[in-house]
Amino acid sequence: MSNFAFGTYRISDYNPQHIQSLKDAVSSGIKMIDTSSNYMDGGAQRAIALAFREFDDSVKSKVEIVSKFGYIQGENLKRHKEKAFDEVVEFSPDCFHSISKSFLQDQLTESLKRLEMKQISCYLLHNPEYYLLDAINRGVDEDDRLDEIYLRIYRAFMALEEEVSKGRILSYGISSNSFSKPSDSKEFMPYEDLITIAKRACQDVGNDTHSFTTIQLPINILEQEGLKCASWAKKNKLRVLANRPLNAQVDGSMFRLADYDEPREYYHHLNELLEACDNEMLRPLYNLLEELDASKHKFAWIGDYDSFFFSQILPHLKTSLDAIEDLDKEIMLNFIDQFFIEYKKMVLFECSKKTRIKIKDLLGKSDLSMQKFALNFLKQTKSIDYILVGMRKSAYVDEILALN
Repeated sequence: MSNFAFGTYRISDYNPQHIQSLKDAVSSGIKMIDTSSNYMDGGAQRAIALAFREFDDSVKSKVEIVSKFGYIQGENLKRHKEKAFDEVVEFSPDCFHSISKSFLQDQLTESLKRLEMKQISCYLLHNPEYYLLDAINRGVDEDDRLDEIYLRIYRAFMALEEEVSKGRILSYGISSNSFSKPSDSKEFMPYEDLITIAKRACQDVGNDTHSFTTIQLPINILEQEGLKCASWAKKNKLRVLANRPLNAQVDGSMFRLADYDEPREYYHHLNELLEACDNEMLRPLYNLLEELDASKHKFAWIGDYDSFFFSQILPHLKTSLDAIEDLDKEIMLNFIDQFFIEYKKMVLFECSKKTRIKIKDLLGKSDLSMQKFALNFLKQTKSIDYILVGMRKSAYVDEILALN
């Protein structure tokens, strides 16, 4: 049976609710917290530090911190433009990547500062396949690009073995989305030689035994290809951390594996806002609201709506609000805020209905919620050691840990 770990992908040090959730998880006996230097641009690591201040060493020592490095975004991207990091893959304008020794050392130092720790239990290369993806885009031959990625991983493993010797980390591993790709996919990163690479790195550094211990990859009820990698890992005495247990990517579409109730207040707030906009000045906003209501079932998943909201809806709202007086603007902002809270709930509800249809054959006659069904599937998979779940509210902590 697998254990649940606290995933901090969207955890922020500015949100007291997130910090309280971390405290509740530790108090409830959570054994692992997974984070990364790029999660909320370092905010997730700072949040862990704030939560840990409440506990003494006897409690903190029972919680393993798994962290990752590789992404150059946010503050790191600004630093890179001022003083370039080594071996950088410029994958997109806002996403660079590196697993070079110098960048590893830099990120580990910064992570330890943010976490207020002297040592990280396990340090992972975070999606090193960005080199492969970039090489594919550049038309690099398959053998050449695989030779290069193995060389980069070997150098990174050597640097990680050195950090084990220094005592700044206890072990290391790789977190890769490409481990979950079919073996005939160009984006698949072969993993069978990783143990050999770790042994060679260990020997060249002069350590007695290698400290390569961990594989992390997406596995869920709709993405089961990664179970092959998980089985290989267990045969080689590596542990397996499954991420994205409730967010499945299939054929280019995302599915949230969770049920959501239909919001009861949606139509009340929609009609309230429509009535407030029923005049010539706010006619564009009135039309937008009607279009949104008619399109609430068309979003593939909630992430698509979030992107649409910030790129398309917010500019329309700003234009409409600029046209009215300050007193009326405050009233309108309240109406708008209440409506979009309910609208997002409605989008979640509509998406969950489509997801249920997508997985109806898997669900069968089960009366469990989609999230419980999906998590139970992973808990019963022998090749998985930990399931990483986001728990941004204390209620989520209680709900997830109740499944243990």
